This record gives sequence, C-alpha cells and structure tokens, in this order.
Amino acid sequence: MRRLFPFPTPTTPAPEADRTAGPDATTDREWTLDELATAYAYPAADDPVRAGRPGWLRANMVSSLDGAAHHEGRSQPLSGDADMRIFGVLRALSDAVVVGAETVRREGYRPARARAAFADRRAAAGQGPAPAIAVVTAGLELDFALPLFTEPLVPTLVLTGADAPEDRVRAARAAGVEVLFAGEGLGVDPARVAEVLAERGHTRLLTEGGPRLLGQFAAAGALDEMCLSLAPVVAVGDAQRIMDGPAVAVPARFALASVLEDSGFLFTRYRRF
Repeated sequence: MRRLFPFPTPTTPAPEADRTAGPDATTDREWTLDELATAYAYPAADDPVRAGRPGWLRANMVSSLDGAAHHEGRSQPLSGDADMRIFGVLRALSDAVVVGAETVRREGYRPARARAAFADRRAAAGQGPAPAIAVVTAGLELDFALPLFTEPLVPTLVLTGADAPEDRVRAARAAGVEVLFAGEGLGVDPARVAEVLAERGHTRLLTEGGPRLLGQFAAAGALDEMCLSLAPVVAVGDAQRIMDGPAVAVPARFALASVLEDSGFLFTRYRRF
C-alpha cells in the first residue's frame, strides 16, 4: 500500500546513519493496523469541520470500475485483502455501524467483534469493546433469533419510525433489542439518525449501506464523509450504484481528503464542504 494523496512534504534527507524511521507512507508496503487507524481517524469533537453536527457519519462502500456496488447481490466479489483490512479498521474506529435491513438480510450480518489490536485505542477514546450495529428498518421484518440480535457483544439497535408496526416493535423488545425512533412516520428520517444515536453516546458513525440507505443519507445532507474503494474489476450486469436515492436539486460537493493504492485498488476518502 502507498499513499497517493495528500502528497508528502519534501524533506532534506538525513545522513545514512540517522535514517531509523523506516519507509514513509509513499513506499509501497503493507501498512500496519495502527497506521491505517491513524490515517482514518475521526475528526475530533472540537474540530471546526464538525461544527453544528451531532456526530460524524462516514460511509464505506466498494465499487467496480463500471460503477457496480455488488456482484450477484453481494459486495464481497468486488473486495480484496487490503479492502477488507480497511473495512475492519473503519469498523474498529466507530461507535456504531448503521446498516439497512435489506443489507443485513442479504449479507448475513453478524455482531461486530472485539479486536485486541484496537482495545487500547478504543479504551482511550472512551468506547466499548466493539461498535454497536444499528439496523435501519421501517417494517422491522427481521429475524430476531439471528446471532446479530442474540449474541452481540454490544447490544444491537433498531432504528425505525414512530408509526412502525406495534407488533414488530414488541417482538424486537421481547428479544432484548433496543428500538429507537428516528422519524415521525413509518420509516426513519435520515437527517435524524445521527442525533438519535448521539443521544446514546454514539457520535463516530459508520454506514455500510446498502445503496438505498446511503442514497437517503446523501440526499438529506446527512453524509459527512465517503470512503470509497474502487476495485480494479468490471462487473457489467444491472447491479445498483453505491447510492440509490431521491434526486437532489444541486449535486452535493465533497473535497478529496486522501487516496491510498494497493494492488490496483484505490481507497479514496472524501469529506463534505
């Protein structure tokens, strides 16, 4: 892996005997988990970029060269070793992983696990041993007997609207699931998700989609950061793009924050203006 952007600051080479720091970020090598965690650190709570925001919502998605968000319904065929390492790091840095119910069903979501490599970093940040999974759903058509709900290290959350089916809300609560209301109607208001989760202490948010949920976040102006892995593959077919939501009057602009490269994959990170 090597860094392509931002460009390194030129420095005067040190004498040979003093070169003890090892290769810099532009050298093509495997980065450590700690280096990746530093590169993808969330902005601090007092960072001006977070002014007026209850938390920070970043998305992580992978896309083929021709814009496919999945192949035959799953994102794994587009992924690779470095992509999965970054996927794991982004999860390990977050307080909560926000995901749509359809993606939970299609991808077979399980609870996030604690990772020893990030234990000290999470403890220093005041985080629990693993991020919570927060499932966004209107109808709560979920199997609450699945490990995601019965075996989580940190309790799984369900985000829905105030008019969600009462019998399904009762079923969720009977299974020990905490139900949070983030909308006045049947479904979730994407603009309220960060606020509702922040009330539970979850301010470092990561969404893994799917495309419909991510499109709703983007259209609502709720998306703060986009981490997009561009895979060096062509999928063709009729797969969705990484976002599938309502049209916006004016395309939202994001600024490029960083680009990493590994084995032909480009790992880009964009932040909202």
